[in-house]
Amino acid sequence: MPFSLKGKSAVLFDMDGVLYDSMPNHSKAWTQAMAHFGMKMTPEDVYLHEGCTGRATVARISLRERGHETTETEEQDIYDYKAGLFRAMPAAPVMPGAMEVFRKVRQAGLQILIVTGSGQKNLIERVQRDFEGFITRDRMVTSFDVKRGKPYPDPYLKGLSIAGVPASKAVVVENAPLGIRAGVAAGIETIAVNTGPLSDDILLAEKPSFLLHSMQELADSIDSLLS
Repeated sequence: MPFSLKGKSAVLFDMDGVLYDSMPNHSKAWTQAMAHFGMKMTPEDVYLHEGCTGRATVARISLRERGHETTETEEQDIYDYKAGLFRAMPAAPVMPGAMEVFRKVRQAGLQILIVTGSGQKNLIERVQRDFEGFITRDRMVTSFDVKRGKPYPDPYLKGLSIAGVPASKAVVVENAPLGIRAGVAAGIETIAVNTGPLSDDILLAEKPSFLLHSMQELADSIDSLLS
């Protein structure tokens, strides 16, 4: 492996596509919501924008599709419609290997934090139940906690502040290009876990430390990373 977790103090995890296999649901909800408001958003668009806050995603797609910026009210209305579609879908399963990663990271004495661009309150509440004993709300950075979401470094800088550690003592685990960009911009070594349909090259272009293809692969690698 290119680097070791030995000497690190905290691991900052993205949520969608890392802890939950939730991106297929997000993809369906976004494409249907945008179509409802007369805009086209492809599944690839969804994965490429993953990590942005919902309102930022609406603003980007609207500018591309309609050639003008959205108002804050319009952004919220469209995002709320998308969130309603997402809530009506079957619950996304926990990613295989995610709980094993958490257990091994905790046993090694490292802090665990979640840094997500999500504003889906049902998922934010659910992750605290599914990963009880590992995650509480005060160990999460969500779209409600920063003004600028990914790809800006702000969410991960906020995570470092909560953990009380410098960037050199932390590691990010991300599955999305914009999330990887945010982690790297924050000066944190970043592990890319490509759990979606994008090519490896798209994620590698954001310069993660290395790339894996599942959380189970990360779980299987943790022991060597910690040694």
